[in-house]
Order: sequence, then C-alpha cells, then structure tokens
Amino acid sequence: MESTSRCIIVGASHAAAQLAPALRQQGWTGAINMISNEYFLPYHRPPLSKDFLTGAKNLESIMIRPAAAYQKANIRITMGVSATSIDRANKRLTLDDGETLNYDKLVLTTGARVRRIAIPGVDLAGVFYLRDMHDAQQIKQSTGANKRAVIIGGGYIGLETASALRKLGMQVTVLEAMPRILQRVTAPEVAAFYARVHAEEGVNIISDVQAVSISGEKRAEAVICQNGAEYPADIVIIGVGVIPNTALAESAGLQVDNGIVVDEFARTSDHDILAAGDCTSHFNPIYQRHLRLESVQNASDQASVAAATLCGNLNPYSALPWFWSDQYDLKLQIAGLSQGYTDVVIRGDINGSRSFAAFYVNEGKLLAVDAVNRPQDFMLGKRLIVQNSPLDMNKLADDNVPLKTLLVS
Repeated sequence: MESTSRCIIVGASHAAAQLAPALRQQGWTGAINMISNEYFLPYHRPPLSKDFLTGAKNLESIMIRPAAAYQKANIRITMGVSATSIDRANKRLTLDDGETLNYDKLVLTTGARVRRIAIPGVDLAGVFYLRDMHDAQQIKQSTGANKRAVIIGGGYIGLETASALRKLGMQVTVLEAMPRILQRVTAPEVAAFYARVHAEEGVNIISDVQAVSISGEKRAEAVICQNGAEYPADIVIIGVGVIPNTALAESAGLQVDNGIVVDEFARTSDHDILAAGDCTSHFNPIYQRHLRLESVQNASDQASVAAATLCGNLNPYSALPWFWSDQYDLKLQIAGLSQGYTDVVIRGDINGSRSFAAFYVNEGKLLAVDAVNRPQDFMLGKRLIVQNSPLDMNKLADDNVPLKTLLVS
C-alpha cells in the first residue's frame, strides 16, 4: 500500500493486537491508528478470570505486546475514546470526544460486551460483571479469604471465576438457571464431571434456579431466588454470556446478523471496512454454516486474514475453531463445535479421574472433542475432525487403541 494510506482499527483487544503488527509484516507502510475505549494497551483477557484474579499474574505480565513493540512498528494507539459513527461516503470516523479521523481502510475489532440482567439490587456495590481489566481489578479488590461469593451463571466464565476464588480461600456458590451447568456447550457427561470436581473443591453449585433479586442496603448482602432460597454474599459476580458490539456497524448500514457479517477475507459488505474477532459472523467451510465465535484463536486468525486482505493478499479464512478453559488442575482443550451431535464417546475415566476426552459424533463423523488434561487427544482430535471420515466407534472408545490409528493415511 502507498505510504499515504491510513488504516484505523476500532477496538484494542486480541484481534487488534494481532492485526496491527501483521499489517506491517505484510507490507503496509501507511499510517495505522488503533482506537481503544480503555486506558490499557491490548492485554490477554482469558487470565482475567484465572491467574490475574488470584494474583499469580499482574497487568504487565498479561500484556499481549509491550509498548515498545507498537512504537517500533509505528502504530499509534489512542486510548480512552470510543468511535460513535462512520461516514462511509466520506470515509470519516467520529469519536466521542468530537474528533474526526479520515481513513482509507477501517477495521472493526469491537468485540463483545457482557449480557446484563435486570433484577432488583443489581446496581448495589459489590455486584460485578467480568469482561475487562477494570472489572477484574474491581473484583480483585473485593476478594478475601472466607468471604462469600455468589456467581450467577454456570458457564465457563462462571466456573473459571469460581475456581480462582476458591484458590483465594473464598466460600463460593454458583447459581445456574438451566437444569445443569455448561448446558449449552457440553454433553451431560462433561457437565457432570465439572460438577463433581467443583464439589470436590468446595464449590456449592445449585442448578435449575433463577436469581430474582439481590438484597442489601448499600452493598450486596444476598442473592434471592425464585424458589425463595437466599444465598448470603459479600460479592456477587454475574456471568451470563456476551453480546457482540455491532451498533457502530449497524448505524453505518453494514450487514449485521448475529455479528458483523464478513466474507472469507474478513471484508464487510463495504470492502473498505473489514472486521475481526468476537463481533463478527463468518461462513465456516468446515461446518458449512455461519458462525460467531468468542475465542482468542478466532480473533487472532481472522485478524491475520484481514491484515493480508488489506495488503492485497487474499487468503481465505477456514480455520477449525478451538477453545480452552483452565479450572484448578484441569486444562480443558476444545476442538470443533459440538452442536448437532448424536453420540458422545468417552475415552478415559470421566467418573473417577481428572483426565478424559469426550468425542462428539454425528453419523459416525467427529464434530468436536473436549479433552481434559489430554493434549494428545486434543491434537489428534483436530486432525480427525478435519479428516471428516466415518470412525470406528468401538476403537474410538477404547483407550488402549491409539487415536492416531484412526487417521486416514
């Protein structure tokens, strides 16, 4: 690109932190300006509910790149401001401080925001959501041994937070509205495994219960449920999912459908505007449907594709989704998407150990794998998913049969 070309990146998380340096590596010589509504350089978000909360890591140690890396690459980062509108006709971005910026190419890495709940008491002191650094810092200041925490939501973020708070010696209760934890993302067998482990670690998990209010004068004192049960709390943490930040794109007239719709080259319906990360919806050729993924892997890989596109190198995005979750001594690695499975095949002792793999199968073909403390099964599982060939279910279930023997040579 000509040295006068200007690229503005709206957002400053994983996708932005990958995109900006990748642009330079791909040959972009023009200006690069990253717009952040936070006052921090891009940082890793997964540790917020884990090592950052426990104090094992600090802000500096979870930075994606040091300040010097952005300076060396001549990447300008404007902090503490938000983009409010896009004038596509004149290629102009307006910020909430009134400043307007002209662009040649614009990339939206606006991510997602927490899903909020509307119940009485939700605005009391001591009630938190956990999405960004500010949230994590606020929660961290309110933790302490033997304090009582009630977590509303039994998904991965809620369970990871429960694990971190138990490490700090807190009394933890998790309230889940669905009949079981992790209901939307795992098989019943995997959910039962996590329920067992959390119980062994001292977490009180209550499923099929709806929080209806938070009581307290100035600070949260208890969470009250629809069935009348009351759970005392010094802090309350709400983790009930996220919503993609698409308002900026929508108001600009870009196509939005459960995320900013992008093609395989990360381009929106306006090819001078690209998007990457949690805010996007893309067609995945492996699963033959549109997906919106909330993962570091997707943000980084899609950002690399966007950088290549901006530099004139069209490399289609077709990565297999993968995720992870750390809880206690458990390293869960997830490959693929399990929606639509008809059978679950378990390798290992899921009921008595802390190591197993669950394979999600549809008509003999592997859709996804949840591997707990089994990195080899995770790696081979990824290859088996992409292979997309019918598998021998008996061999898949037999822990004495090496997984690699199921690969088609």
